[in-house]
Amino acid sequence: MAKRLYRFSSNAYHKITKAYTGLRLMLDGRVNKGTAFSIRERQALGLHGLLPPVVSTPEMQENRILQNFTRQPTDLDRYIQLMDVQDRNEKLFYRVLCNNLDQMMPIVYTPTVGLACEKYGLIFRRPRGLFITIQDKGHIADMLASWPERNVKAIVVTDGERILGLGDLGSFGMGIPVGKLALYTAIAGVPPSQCLPIVLDVGTNNQSLLKDDFYIGLKKPRDRSDNYDEFIDEFMQAVVSTYGQDCLIQFEDFGNHNAFRFLEKYRNKYCTFNDDIQGTASVAVAGIMASLRITQTELKDNKFVFQGAGEASLGIASLLVMAMVEQGVSLEEARSKMWLVDSRGLVCKDRASGGINHEKAAFAHQHEHIKNLADVINKIKPTAIIGAAAVAGAFTEDIIKSMASFNKRPIIFALSNPTSKAECTAEQAYKLTNGKCVFASGSPFPSYTLQDGSMLHPGQGNNSYIFPGVALSVILFKIHHVSDKIFLVAAKALADLVTKDNLKEGRVYPPLKDVREVSVKIAVRVAEHAYATKAASLYPEPEDKETFVRSNMYSYEYESFEPQFYDWPSNL
Repeated sequence: MAKRLYRFSSNAYHKITKAYTGLRLMLDGRVNKGTAFSIRERQALGLHGLLPPVVSTPEMQENRILQNFTRQPTDLDRYIQLMDVQDRNEKLFYRVLCNNLDQMMPIVYTPTVGLACEKYGLIFRRPRGLFITIQDKGHIADMLASWPERNVKAIVVTDGERILGLGDLGSFGMGIPVGKLALYTAIAGVPPSQCLPIVLDVGTNNQSLLKDDFYIGLKKPRDRSDNYDEFIDEFMQAVVSTYGQDCLIQFEDFGNHNAFRFLEKYRNKYCTFNDDIQGTASVAVAGIMASLRITQTELKDNKFVFQGAGEASLGIASLLVMAMVEQGVSLEEARSKMWLVDSRGLVCKDRASGGINHEKAAFAHQHEHIKNLADVINKIKPTAIIGAAAVAGAFTEDIIKSMASFNKRPIIFALSNPTSKAECTAEQAYKLTNGKCVFASGSPFPSYTLQDGSMLHPGQGNNSYIFPGVALSVILFKIHHVSDKIFLVAAKALADLVTKDNLKEGRVYPPLKDVREVSVKIAVRVAEHAYATKAASLYPEPEDKETFVRSNMYSYEYESFEPQFYDWPSNL
């Protein structure tokens, strides 16, 4: 049987067998170089004649991809093109992604990945992860064994119930784990061979998908029975038995009712975190911390109203409370600064309409019930409003103007994804506050020019600032449990990287093109915290952690497959 061709030494020819050369080699995207194979490589590997005579440099190949990229008529077509590149030439895909992050991130991640998920059955080419269904209960370990890579260190898993702000997309949700793990590699340098995207298919309650001829998942209603919990338990156990206790499991886009309970159930037993709760919280808190340098206020002097009381809002509120408590504020006072508004109105004690679950109860204050968000804001008079419930246009003109009327520099974070679900646009926020607001969004918005000619660049509160760096640190330094404190450390690290020039431009995050460097700094800060709290288990502890991190990051440079020839002494 032919040996796999990932993981080469400086000269990799000795790992290639005759059974794994020629066309077969070119069809393996992990090692294929396309026209970048040298003439000697082509001759040695049986490729000569299978490729045109020109030998391209990686730079020429990248330029060819970019030229074709700009010619695509829609973002969905650009997404399809990039996925095709990833399938046929992995190194080239990551070269293009890493060198053009500003241009590529909105395609491989939000907002385009949302559209790709909705059309996943139509654009499906070849699998890039594992589809494990509830019908396979009792055999999950066998299915994990089907994956060709054995050294898996990071899994992103979804059951597709709450994909971005789009709802239940079932198996179409595979686009999310695939996209997230592409960013693990592009932004944090986690080798793609160590990453595994997984969909746990337990059915879907999306009636349009159940009637869709192109739907690729189980065509049955979601399993809400105890069978579902047993299925998830088996999955977690199977991951550990297959890949080890230190394999990171990132939960993504589970429904609210499952996301919180699985986080509490597994966080102290497995190496796991929930990006919708903890990652979103971390990037939002980092943005708030940077915003305070613009508003010239302290965190404890701010009051927050959240449009939404789901995973994201509760995660952000909880991490803000942790940050305040760390600064000496009592837990009770810190919680009193957080006000949540859900579909039934203000979350408050003894609300007649009910709907106050365990997670919301911590932020349910003694207050008259108010149904309308605008009335809540006029009554509470917050310094910051944060939208994370995927209610498009929730921040109305009246709300934005009200925020500007009682705040010198109101903080407005419209964090819902994709763009179509944003609570307001950057232009609306800046225009209606005369450029006074500090704005951030979940999806990218264009810059806005004020009447005096100055330009404001809206910050994008993108989770990709946080989860790749945290994941890199967890993997490299063998952190077995990912605490909320780790995400607060990451938030502080991110906020510290926002420069004075960034703030002058209205940015509360570093430019997205610098996100790879951001991940390195976050990984180091998380590692320092982990060793200080005895949470890291990699020993001996690296003395120079930044050098250690950089030396272990994936490189998109091609490796040489030319055989090394040498002569014997002539006198033999």
